[in-house]
Amino acid sequence: MHRIFLLSPTNCNGRRAQQAMSPNASFALAEALRSLDGAPLGDFFTFISGLYFRGKLTYARRFAQPPDPSNPIVGGGVHVITPNAGLRSPDTRVTHAAVRAFARGDIDIDNRNYRRPLEASARTLLAEIGPECEVVLLGSVASPKYVDVLTAIFGERLLFPIAFVGRGDMSRGGLMLRHARDGEELVYVPVAGATLHGVRPPKLPPLPRIRAS
Repeated sequence: MHRIFLLSPTNCNGRRAQQAMSPNASFALAEALRSLDGAPLGDFFTFISGLYFRGKLTYARRFAQPPDPSNPIVGGGVHVITPNAGLRSPDTRVTHAAVRAFARGDIDIDNRNYRRPLEASARTLLAEIGPECEVVLLGSVASPKYVDVLTAIFGERLLFPIAFVGRGDMSRGGLMLRHARDGEELVYVPVAGATLHGVRPPKLPPLPRIRAS
């Protein structure tokens, strides 16, 4: 079965985003954002979101099975929801100007500048993946801000990991990193009709630290 992943967006107005955008920052990501080429979107979102987005991106790249990896729209099978530019590859390069536009964007279903690009890119993606490809959302399914838009387009093909129910963002991130490390995919169920709230599961044991060689 072919499978692609949609990753929920992250807040571009927080302290970590401000650090990356600082003209005085000297770390590699900040310098890349200031350059003409920019930095990969996935790297930027990982930096500002931390464990949660890192877990989503690592997991999606581990288990994506796009129907046509050479297709420029389907790409590597991983697509990130953005505040104002619809679905984008995590390899898309972003500069200071793009990040400032993200920060101004309001991720709200009633905001046309957010909703219309997402609808357009989701419909384009649907046309390219064919009828036998699952679409897995890695993000909160309890909020309508992207679930309603995506469900209206993908219908029952829009799935999510049932293990997400009852977990907070950091717990989901840790869970995905463990499964990516172990090569064990989570169980997916359709978003439509699913129970989206539940009892918080037991806390995950800490991930082992990687020792420097």
